[in-house]
Amino acid sequence: MFRSLLLLSLGFLFLNFADPARAEKRVALVIGISNYQQVPRLNNPAHDANALTGLFKKAGFDVVEEEHDLGIANLRRAIRDFTEKSRDADIAVVYYAGHGIEVDGANYLVPADARLLSDFDVEDETVSLDRVLRALDPVKRLRLVILDACRENPFSNTMKRSIASRSIGRGLARVEPAAPNTLVAFAAKAGAVANDGDGENSQYASALIKYIAEPGVDLRLALGRVRDEVLKRTGNRQEPFVYGSLGGDNLSLVPASAKPEETDADARIDYELAAQVGTREVWDAFLTHHATGFYANLARAQINKLTAAEQFQATADNARREAEEQAAQKAEKLAKIREVPAGQGAAEKQILLEQSKKELEETKKQAELAQQRAESARQELDQAKRQAVAEAQRQVEEAKRAARENSQKTAALTPDQAVQPVAAPSSPQMGQADVTRLLQAHLTRVGCNSGQMDGNWGESSQHALELFNKNAKTKFDTRIASLEALEAVRSKSDRVCPLVCGKGERVSDDHCVEVGCASGYFLNSRGACERRHEPAARQRSATKRLTPPSPSGGGGPLSCTLDATGHREGGGFRCKYF
Repeated sequence: MFRSLLLLSLGFLFLNFADPARAEKRVALVIGISNYQQVPRLNNPAHDANALTGLFKKAGFDVVEEEHDLGIANLRRAIRDFTEKSRDADIAVVYYAGHGIEVDGANYLVPADARLLSDFDVEDETVSLDRVLRALDPVKRLRLVILDACRENPFSNTMKRSIASRSIGRGLARVEPAAPNTLVAFAAKAGAVANDGDGENSQYASALIKYIAEPGVDLRLALGRVRDEVLKRTGNRQEPFVYGSLGGDNLSLVPASAKPEETDADARIDYELAAQVGTREVWDAFLTHHATGFYANLARAQINKLTAAEQFQATADNARREAEEQAAQKAEKLAKIREVPAGQGAAEKQILLEQSKKELEETKKQAELAQQRAESARQELDQAKRQAVAEAQRQVEEAKRAARENSQKTAALTPDQAVQPVAAPSSPQMGQADVTRLLQAHLTRVGCNSGQMDGNWGESSQHALELFNKNAKTKFDTRIASLEALEAVRSKSDRVCPLVCGKGERVSDDHCVEVGCASGYFLNSRGACERRHEPAARQRSATKRLTPPSPSGGGGPLSCTLDATGHREGGGFRCKYF
């Protein structure tokens, strides 16, 4: 069920697979190589391979082989073994994440133990893409090779050329599969490179997971959506590309199946659950399951509002950070000027000090204004989320009222006058799991954190309802998630349970913020501001020439040592004549 996955993952964009048709045999080989022995490690291939393996297993593939960090011998063995497993398959997929190189127009997969000291070693230490394609020759309907390997060639600068004219390209070379119904998908088009990505998965792998296993969706359309997604996420810097061709039949990795007709009550419950979490990921997940209809349009409107508020907050936060950096730079500049000995340039130093003080005051004012704008933007984002909850409740009530009115009108038109019109129930019929999830979501919204919103009424949920009872002066049985408790918690539009902040934090407009201490103070272990004790200034001595009268009445020069205050050290004369 959508709502179970939604609340367990808080926005994980899931795919809801139907049982595949058992008449088709589907097999997949997934290879991820991260731990290269001669070049720097790649972070994402291991994660990408794990994610694609999970995808194919969820999609109901008959065979899913997963391999990691293979050397050349094991890589060749894995491809040879997969040839046997795909011999009677209708659909076969090979996914490879790691380094790939192009030499003289041919593409090669680079195993973990490759050294590639010269271009002559390529055929011995790598596996050609042609070999992978030949391994899929027996497959009947669809052969798909996905190469998430269009990274910068790490061997290009160290590999010696046996022939000066031999070409070693950037990225991978375009291919023209000879076998029919064969597609080769690159993470970036021929001659271009793809980034490994900063997240747990590469941009390409993330888009594949999102689109290629949608039930009943033609693979060409799915890969087109992958391309659009990666282009959008990378600012048009990376364009996935597909080579090969298919016939006119619809070909999908996951067959379509008849889905049970979705009821308006299901969409209503899911919409209300999504509103309690209120993140973009959750709204996207809602639209994945409820792509059309009344509540889908409402969800898109909520996404647009949230996007505008998030963009405003991001802009304000950037301005705040820049202002704070400028203020810090001005303060550092002022401190350095103060450390410069005055000497002969006392007047100049004083002028610089005054100028720096003015600049510092001005940047502090700008930083304060930027902080106010950032706080205002945060409040607007919070308000947008609160409005989403309020609007969801209002929209749901309007929909229920309209349903009741339509039911009454339909009943009034029936020819059997003996049958009295029956009004629709005030709430759609919900199972206990739905009541529990909704109650958990609303308890979290009003500040009585229920823990995980998974439909299991455990100790954390019971404690949350106990807190609600205490602060709302109610007496609901905490051992069960009742519809009465749900209606009571749902009716609260603001926080009910007080916010409790951790050490070093304070409450600010329904949020915990870090305690800031004034200049000369620091945050101690108790979370309070304490005056910083500066070390005593060291006494500095200087030698100064004086010309007091000599004991004999002469006026010869003498040298005296003075302390930092201008007094003679020790209170007595320490002078000697020259």
